[in-house]
Amino acid sequence: MTEPAPLLPPPDERLTRYGQLRDSILRTPDWGRMIAWFAPLVVTLVAAVLRLVNLGHPHQLAFDETYYVKDAWSLWTLGYEGTWGENANEAFITLQQLPLDPKGSFIVHPPLGKWLIALGMALGGPDNSVGWRLATALLGTGTVLLTYLIARKLTGSVVVATVAGGLLAIDGLSIVLSRIALLDGILTFFIMLGVLFILHDRARTIPLLERPDEDEPEPMWGRVLWRRPWLVAAGLALGAACAVKWSGLYVLAAFGLYVVVTDALARRRAGVVLWPTAAAFRQGPVSFVLLVVPAFAVYLASWTGWLVTAGGYNRDLDPNPFISLFRYHQAILNFHVGLSSGHPYASPAWEWPFLLRPTAVWVGSDPAGCGTDHCIAVISSIPNPLIWYAAVAASVYLLYRLVRAWIQKRPIEPALTFPLIGLAATYVPWLMFPERTIFQFYTVAMMPFLVLGLAMTLRVIAGRRDDPLYRRQAGERTVTVFLVFAVLVSAFFYPVWTGMSVPYDFWLLHNWLPGWV
Repeated sequence: MTEPAPLLPPPDERLTRYGQLRDSILRTPDWGRMIAWFAPLVVTLVAAVLRLVNLGHPHQLAFDETYYVKDAWSLWTLGYEGTWGENANEAFITLQQLPLDPKGSFIVHPPLGKWLIALGMALGGPDNSVGWRLATALLGTGTVLLTYLIARKLTGSVVVATVAGGLLAIDGLSIVLSRIALLDGILTFFIMLGVLFILHDRARTIPLLERPDEDEPEPMWGRVLWRRPWLVAAGLALGAACAVKWSGLYVLAAFGLYVVVTDALARRRAGVVLWPTAAAFRQGPVSFVLLVVPAFAVYLASWTGWLVTAGGYNRDLDPNPFISLFRYHQAILNFHVGLSSGHPYASPAWEWPFLLRPTAVWVGSDPAGCGTDHCIAVISSIPNPLIWYAAVAASVYLLYRLVRAWIQKRPIEPALTFPLIGLAATYVPWLMFPERTIFQFYTVAMMPFLVLGLAMTLRVIAGRRDDPLYRRQAGERTVTVFLVFAVLVSAFFYPVWTGMSVPYDFWLLHNWLPGWV
């Protein structure tokens, strides 16, 4: 009688200590299942704590909250954005009579993000600063979980996914934009939700395009697939992103193109004779309908309050409300194209990789309680500098890998190149408007793709199983040291991400570049 095979393989002398520990845990069924659930739970919990604790501070409208909080309450009250009178900011703090006039106001961003902010305000009242920020904090936490899930889907690795989600959880830019009621954090959530659905569509669709029998003749066109529920879900999510800010359109276009290109490559692998034509002109229009039509439906639905009421800006411009809405959109487009007013924290897109001018979101008027006579309290949207610069370098490395693979005609690794698509969609379009007034904190939509690229690069640094032992030991130590320092840098910067009262000299230590003041 033969003895049953052991549950675990004997220890491999070529494995590092980390590798042995990883295999002993993940290859044990019970432990593997527990870690698969426990890792995203812990990462999300850390993100929630960093974003929700003391969320109501400061109890005043910070930076552009002066627009979005007031517009959110106007939407909740009137169904559209009205006009605010003098001293409105102070009225929100003290809950005096809110000076809201029902006359429609010209607003340049779609309503969905403000409707979500309004839900939190409806729970706590217009004077509750936690209510102002509840939606952004919850969705910012959700973005961390989505980043984990996307990394897990791309790599199949719990470790890589935990690193990606963990880096985003402790990043300052993501923390700050989750703790104030601006639209960019909400935009980022819907972008990442749509991206996750795109990946699910790829996993479901590409096997359907494979040739079931290699002995059959090569098909001329291949199949046209209508039943793609994940692509419809991606359209709904990316339509919601567009209904928060128009910059979501770039992401919708980029990943729509990605769907067509990956369809074409899948048909080529399946031996389809006319694979480019089939993907572009047969499957392409179908994919457009499945992706863009739901996106447009969500976007239009976000304007329901404006459509069903009579007081919104330009609402009575034409008897047909949709013509009035179209003309309103023309006015919004003209505003965005011509926006070039000066601002002390404006930062053109070419500066963003160098982190030259982060945005100071809030500065306390009379902070105290820091242990000295000279205290200061600020909220600055500085990312974790170590994560930021390392992620930018990792993106350059991934671009190099992509170009090298293309030149050498080698297979392109999706896990290494996928973050570049998201970065192209969230960064490159801003380079086309060098004169427009834009800000460094817009990069919060780039941050999940940056940490995804960084996590993939750290995986390369850590080494592969077939690398020499000394190579993997050196790589894993390097990655461990980097992650430890990333956590320490976040702990150092956390007071200036959350508006804590600190000694002035301590605050000066955080201003590593002149533009950070």
